[in-house]
Order: sequence, then C-alpha cells, then structure tokens
Amino acid sequence: MKVQEIQAKSIIAPSKIPSCDYAINPYTGCQHSCVYCYADYMGFYSGHTEPWGQFVDVKINGAELIDDCQKYRGKEIMFSSVTDAYQPVEKKYQLTRRILEKLIPCQPKITILTKSPLVTRDIDILKQFEDVKVGFSLITINPEYQKQLDPGAASPSERLEALAQLKAAGINTSIFVAPILPYFTRVEEIIKAGKNCADYFLFDAFNRKSSKKVLSFIAKSYPQWLPKYEYALRDGNYKEYKSKLKKHIDKLMIDYKIKGRILFS
Repeated sequence: MKVQEIQAKSIIAPSKIPSCDYAINPYTGCQHSCVYCYADYMGFYSGHTEPWGQFVDVKINGAELIDDCQKYRGKEIMFSSVTDAYQPVEKKYQLTRRILEKLIPCQPKITILTKSPLVTRDIDILKQFEDVKVGFSLITINPEYQKQLDPGAASPSERLEALAQLKAAGINTSIFVAPILPYFTRVEEIIKAGKNCADYFLFDAFNRKSSKKVLSFIAKSYPQWLPKYEYALRDGNYKEYKSKLKKHIDKLMIDYKIKGRILFS
C-alpha cells in the first residue's frame, strides 16, 4: 500500500450526487479495496500506476483550506463520494476529524457514508452539528463473503456495532445496501441484522456500468454463478431483474416496518 502526503488546491467540491450540495474527499484512493468499487476511475486522474485499492493520497492541508465556511451554512456536505473518510489512514492523520472541527461554526448538514467503525471516535464532534447523518455501506453480513468483496474494510459485525453506538448517541443512522449482488447480498438478512440500529435503509441494484471487475471476480472465484450474472445484465433482462428485486424489497420494508428508499427503478 502506497501512502503519500499531498498538498490539495481545494477540499470542498460541488457534488454530483443530486441529494447533496457539496462533497469532501479527504483522501484520494482507498484502502478498503472493494471488488465492486465504482470510483476506480479516480486512479486515472490521480496519475497513479498502482492498482486501485493500493494507494492513498492524503490531502494533508485539507483542514487549512477551510477558512471562511459561512457560505456552506445549511448546505448538505457529504463525506465522501469517491473514497472513505474513515479508512485506516484516518486513525493516524485525523484529517476528517480536523475538517469536521473547522465546519462546526457554520453548521452545514453533514452526511457521512463509511465502512469503518473509526467514525465512532468522532461522536463528540458529530454531536456538535444540528443536522448530521451517518450511514454504513453493507452488502453482506457473511464474514467470508465480506473478506472477499471488501477485504480492507471492517467486518459486518463491527459495522453494526458502530451503528448501534451512533444511534445510542442520538445520531441519525442508516444502512446503504449497495450494490446488491446476486447470491452475496441477502437483503432480508441485512434488514434483520440492522433494523434496531439503523433509522433508515437505502437500496441500490448492481450497476452494469461497474460490472467488469465484479464479473472478473465471479469468473475466478464463483464460476458457477457467472451465467446468472451474465443473464441478469443482458439487454432486455436487466429491467426485469430490477423490477423483481424492487418488488422483493418493497415487501420486506412492509413486513419489517422499516423506513427506506429504493434508488433504482
């Protein structure tokens, strides 16, 4: 893993996600090495030759770039759109924590999506925001599958325990079930495991645009499942696959009386 400190020119950028106004990515690259990561295109823009998941650039001056934050008052800022703000290097650099501290006076709406229980370290900071949400990405509660799919991330049980701590602290919590991978992601099991520690659930289907790496992994590790994936992603079948999945999730949300949103149609 190559970790290097860099001087960033900016730290807050307009968000490409419709529900957020701005995004903060304290790091470029990510140690979680998720097989299904959609952000691997960032490797091209960063100039790295290392494979995605094998490098991290630390924007060491990130907190200092926030001098006058009043224009962000009431705006929604997401940590992080193309990395994880609480990946392992955050324990050393505390860059995310320092950025959050700088934002407290202007009170933006903070949304954090992570796979790391390290976020609980900052409960004292998070509680100083009037509007803060913390979500954990979770596509399986099977520890064996998790070690294969996002090997650098915390175990499913550690993520759920962290969510419980956040909820107990009065922080709004959610579980982001995405991408939903056939065979690996058992939605009902995740709902059962997380319904008492998550205020909200978000669901998103397996995206054909980021299927190349996943299909390569399936072909190598679970070749018996490859025909199922290829069939579901084929033109004409993909819409039917998503329709059946949506009906399944709709029923589960009713059965378990949970609040949630399906992000695909």
